[in-house]
Amino acid sequence: MADLCDVLGIERPVLLAPMAKIAGGVLSAAVSDAGGLGVLGGGYGGTEWLDEQTQLAGDSRVGIGLITWNMSATAVADALAYQPPALWLSFGDPAPHIPLIHEAGAVAICQVASVGEALAAIDAGADVIVAQGSESGGHGRSGRSLFGLLPAIRAAAPSIPLVAAGGIGDAAGFDAARALGADGVALGTALYATHEAQDAEAAKQRLVTATGDDTVRCTLYDKVRGPEWPEGYDGRCVKTELTDEWAGREHELTSNTLEPMVARHTQAASDADMSVRVLWAGEGLDAITAIRPAAEIVERFTR
Repeated sequence: MADLCDVLGIERPVLLAPMAKIAGGVLSAAVSDAGGLGVLGGGYGGTEWLDEQTQLAGDSRVGIGLITWNMSATAVADALAYQPPALWLSFGDPAPHIPLIHEAGAVAICQVASVGEALAAIDAGADVIVAQGSESGGHGRSGRSLFGLLPAIRAAAPSIPLVAAGGIGDAAGFDAARALGADGVALGTALYATHEAQDAEAAKQRLVTATGDDTVRCTLYDKVRGPEWPEGYDGRCVKTELTDEWAGREHELTSNTLEPMVARHTQAASDADMSVRVLWAGEGLDAITAIRPAAEIVERFTR
């Protein structure tokens, strides 16, 4: 079986989840410099943000992540022009893009939420699989928890380097994931609560004060912020005044109720009002007790 660290050229089996616009150049560089693999959150593509963030990353070796289902037609080619060591594809069919990734000499990382998705990605040529459980923050699928999904993928694909994502923030979590077949971890929320992450201080402080019980999976903020994701996807965020009222009742929204919510969220985003503004976060919040340097988080994990 190929070794994850050897495949990715890293010293510690830690990947920065490519949180769109949060995982910028400074955070990605800090993770890579600490021995893991920083991955820029490229979202749906676009070179303006990547130009800025790759400059901030400097000479550090960082990958790029893209949201496959809604990325621009040139997003993969644009990202590969930066010569990243790895390209991470999430939430969509990776098959059309993997040959281009390999032609560029990059590693193809594919994020999945089921055994079927994992096998399809492997058949398409994926080099690394990231298994995302429903505990994870941000977008994904409700349903399988990480510790049910991991051993199922490992049994179906015993040779692929396998990364665990969802609710992991410390070495104990990695030890548990490793016992179930993981070779490494992808950290989102744990690295969001760092000095280097791109967001307001109020957002990071909310990650410190919230717990896993304070999160909810819903589609509300996709309706408020856009774009609306394909059926079957939702997102885990910290509960807010809006989710308290509307999570699980999104089907009842009308233009009359939605329009003032959009305006309210826009203002809250501007003011960093975390009682209203969306904050994507996973169930591992209980392990976050302070805003820390990213390197300190990465160094909890050894090869």
